[in-house]
Amino acid sequence: MRSSGGSGKGGEGKGSVRDVTFVSGFPADFSTERLEELDDESHVMVVSIIGGNHRLVNYKSKTTVVASPEDVTEKTVVVESYVVDVPEGNSEEDTIFFVDNIIRYNLTSLAKLTKKMMG
Repeated sequence: MRSSGGSGKGGEGKGSVRDVTFVSGFPADFSTERLEELDDESHVMVVSIIGGNHRLVNYKSKTTVVASPEDVTEKTVVVESYVVDVPEGNSEEDTIFFVDNIIRYNLTSLAKLTKKMMG
């Protein structure tokens, strides 16, 4: 992802919409996402893709942050799961490859931002 910004629809909480611009190398330029759920207490975020110039259909992802079960220090694990329909003309493998790359990029960016914030 190169940039994102709210489109002014629905504010910043549940129901808000943002436009995302992808970096080069992705087979798409932009996507429009809606925040379906944001629960700070449970550390859960659910996002649906509602538009863009890609072939993702009925995409919804859930990101959860939980304490690491293998470490007694204050480490966390980020788990992202998704559901998406395979569009006509695409293979299941191509769809999974595309979404997995987006998720990998997002999680890598999150890790870098977290490390920067921790000093």
